[in-house]
Amino acid sequence: MIPRLAERPLSNPLYLDFITELRTRGFEGELSASYADRTVAATDNSIYQIWPQVVVTPKHADDIIRVVKVLAEERFRHLVISPRGGGTGTNGQSLTQGVVVDLSRNMNRILEINPQERWVRVEAGVVKDQLNAALKPHGLFFAPELSTSNRATIGGMVNTDASGQGSCLYGKTRDHVLALDTVLLDGTHWHSEPLPADELLSIQQRGDLVGEVHRLLDSIARDQADLIAERFPKLNRCLTGYDLAHIRNADGLFDLNAILCGAEGTLGLVTEVKLNVLPIPKFSALVNVRYTTFDAALRDAPRLMALQAASIETVDSRVLALARQDIIWHGVAEFFPDDDGPEALGINLVEFIADDEVALEARLTEVTGILDGQGQAHGRNGYTLARGEAAVGRLWNMRKKSVGLLANMQGERRPIPFVEDTAVPPEHLADYIAEFRALLDSHGVVYGMFGHVDAGVLHVRPALDMKNPEDEQRIRTISDGVVALTQKYHGLLWGEHGKGVRSEYAPHFFGPLYPTLQQIKAVFDPHNQLNPGKIAAPTPDGLLRIDGVPTRGQHDRIIPIAVRERYAEAMHCNGNGACYNFDPDDAMCPSWKGTRERRHSPKGRASLIREWLRQMTLAGVDPVSESANLRSGNVWLMLPARLGNTLGRRRGEADFSHEVMEAMQGCLACKSCVAQCPVKVDVPEFRSKFMELYYGRYLRPFKDYLVGSMESTLPLFARWPALYNAVMGSKLGQSMLAKLNLVHSPLLSGTHPVQALQQRNFKLATTEVLQTLDDTARANAVIVVQDAFTSYLETSLLLDTFELLQQLGFTPLLAPFAPNGKPLHVHGFLGRFARVAGKNADHLRALAASGIALVGLEPSMTLAYRAEYVKTLGKDAAPAVQLIQEWLAEQLSRWPEVRASGETLTLLSHCTEKTSVPTAPGDWQKLFHHFGITLNTQATGCCGMAGTYGHEASNRAMSEHIYSLSWAPIIAAHGEAHDVLATGYSCRCQTRLVDDVSLRHPVQALLQAVRSAQ
Repeated sequence: MIPRLAERPLSNPLYLDFITELRTRGFEGELSASYADRTVAATDNSIYQIWPQVVVTPKHADDIIRVVKVLAEERFRHLVISPRGGGTGTNGQSLTQGVVVDLSRNMNRILEINPQERWVRVEAGVVKDQLNAALKPHGLFFAPELSTSNRATIGGMVNTDASGQGSCLYGKTRDHVLALDTVLLDGTHWHSEPLPADELLSIQQRGDLVGEVHRLLDSIARDQADLIAERFPKLNRCLTGYDLAHIRNADGLFDLNAILCGAEGTLGLVTEVKLNVLPIPKFSALVNVRYTTFDAALRDAPRLMALQAASIETVDSRVLALARQDIIWHGVAEFFPDDDGPEALGINLVEFIADDEVALEARLTEVTGILDGQGQAHGRNGYTLARGEAAVGRLWNMRKKSVGLLANMQGERRPIPFVEDTAVPPEHLADYIAEFRALLDSHGVVYGMFGHVDAGVLHVRPALDMKNPEDEQRIRTISDGVVALTQKYHGLLWGEHGKGVRSEYAPHFFGPLYPTLQQIKAVFDPHNQLNPGKIAAPTPDGLLRIDGVPTRGQHDRIIPIAVRERYAEAMHCNGNGACYNFDPDDAMCPSWKGTRERRHSPKGRASLIREWLRQMTLAGVDPVSESANLRSGNVWLMLPARLGNTLGRRRGEADFSHEVMEAMQGCLACKSCVAQCPVKVDVPEFRSKFMELYYGRYLRPFKDYLVGSMESTLPLFARWPALYNAVMGSKLGQSMLAKLNLVHSPLLSGTHPVQALQQRNFKLATTEVLQTLDDTARANAVIVVQDAFTSYLETSLLLDTFELLQQLGFTPLLAPFAPNGKPLHVHGFLGRFARVAGKNADHLRALAASGIALVGLEPSMTLAYRAEYVKTLGKDAAPAVQLIQEWLAEQLSRWPEVRASGETLTLLSHCTEKTSVPTAPGDWQKLFHHFGITLNTQATGCCGMAGTYGHEASNRAMSEHIYSLSWAPIIAAHGEAHDVLATGYSCRCQTRLVDDVSLRHPVQALLQAVRSAQ
């Protein structure tokens, strides 16, 4: 039996006294020492894993002041803190053994936008894309571009002085910082902006920390100007963190922000930022130049730079190959024509912008004329043009997704960040990369490359298995080799992603200026409490070392290989944080958006499962064997032990499994993570595996058995629909459901699906019926696969589907009902699911043997055949069942196109459908266009219902909150429910419950269009 797992104790109990003191001082945010929260905060987007002691989430700047004032007390002088934003750092910048100060959850307000003067004031936790969405109506944007822009916070960008695509035109974050509000270690909340000489003199006369800081930095700028000019490289990406070269800005003003930007929280905690913002370019275009080799792309970059483009980005063959296998390729395939020579092994994306379309077209004519004139020279293999925001955006999204695409490389060796943001003068980039590649080749590792060739920055990710000690040792040898190469080519190890654990190389690059960095650190942080070990340390051995910090691989290698393979959906999470997407109208992880708690994200849940598996291994338990034992054992014999364990849980017995379960129960099982996570983290899959084992130790709630058996019981209840509805709709019935943690249980349609169809002369797809069909009838036939939701709770939709198919000239047949098993899988009844799925698969394959297509209506149930069924039964055993629009779109040539009616409808697609099958909404659009109707697809997040999630009383408030983030505004904006269509049963159910709005399924709207056309 699964054991009770002890929580990891704090290595220093004084941290508990610290948060207790914070509560006493009136701290208003969240304070947590839970093992789950600490585990989730132990990783970022790097290879490292460091458990903090506590996680502190301030509500406002006053809370941060309380933190540093308590930290300054004598008894807490040995405690350390580290600020954290989006958690996207690739070098462990925000990881600490002390206090994580998470500024992202609460401090994320946009405080002021001044469009006339073109500046904005924001809290540190505001996400870059969140800010740009707010600025867009004003025609403005915050320029520094990042691949992580949908989750990277402004505070994090300031702390790493972040930049990315377009930096040659727009510069780095610090180039746009007008003012910072920073809490210093003495509790001062200091507002810093460039100072003229008289104001600087006045501040220098202060007798506090602020005065001391300004006196020191002014003397450094004055006394070490020549050494600074000699040591700092003349690059677009200068040395980030403690930027001595810009203490005096271009106007000669003293600028403390040059030191704070890129300081990674080692000097203070940034709470608020005032930023310069720019007009959005009105017109843009991308020239996608393709090459026969990646080296040719790099060597051609200087020639392209002469075209005076806004930016030039490059992608190598490995990233392109992975993109071709990803959902992203559907949007960019048109820019890679197969009939224009051999497949591209490298590309350069060359961007041109203008405020005038005529000027842009003139520029493009000039550029394409040059490219046409040079033909296949310089290894070029043709080019394509992308015009307009939508097309350009699709190509940029592919480039931004490069990191994630590489992480999805198959096998245990995965590309990882540790030497990925080097910068050299652009004219040396090709030669530098040739030596870089030779270095990696000498170690026998594969790698992917992409980056900003115009800035001389290339992201290089060698593929290593950090669970393998030999590969782990390569981190040191490769890093040392790359440091030597960057110095040879007068470049930097850290071009844009900060130093973090790589700070050990700071003395190599700063040389005689490194003691100056130590001097600055000592003034700001005399007791080395602020993110110690990074950038500068008081002693020579105080900097972190790349092979002296615990890694995720060291922890993961404890888990046996067979267990890692069984839970691969969680094990390969690399921490990239794509699931932290802020956008409420994006489907990715509704529970994260609803709670803003990191344990309720795919990354958080994967981290918890990995640690749970590690703890299980240390306890001597094999989860794979335990799963098999549960499925083969006598459940009644296990009952006494499970009952005793459940009573212990109620008495408050600690078990890390409870914390893992709390995170798993918050998952809506919408499966958006599966398609949208670049590494394909599949929370519903490993969640089900965990729940199976958890309920092998503890009793299940009775409502799980009700929900799991729903598909079997609904056909029985459908024989007496009036009686069932009377009971379930009564106050007594509702009260009984509430006691079982269920609310708003849907009622039966009142019409039995088989009887209703037979009354209309439609037939069941029985063996006898199929045998009577001749070739012509067989060619026109289609079998509709039933699901419990449509057949018994929305029978009218099933009837409309049959009428539509008949109107279109088909002979629809109804597959005899059999449970699909999806509810069983969602709730972790994996043994029962395997049996139900196996039986249903045999039944459907027998029908498919007739040669007649199988189609389904409810997306989540239909797509289970190509997801859960494939994983459980194998690809060959899983039946092929298409979404109805997929199949209909293939038949378009059978009907003449209808003249446009002028009607416009809006489609809201089910989360699972639009993320798992990206072509599905487009198929509906093709169908409606063919029948004269314009169908717009609306970007939406999750409706919050997600099958049975929203019917559980404990989830209802969160379900409605998630609905309010995206669906509620959309429904309110449309006003007329007739104009809005929804493909998901749960989505339509939610709109009825919350807004009393009944949405139609696309089939019903299409049926009306077909009727009108006749």
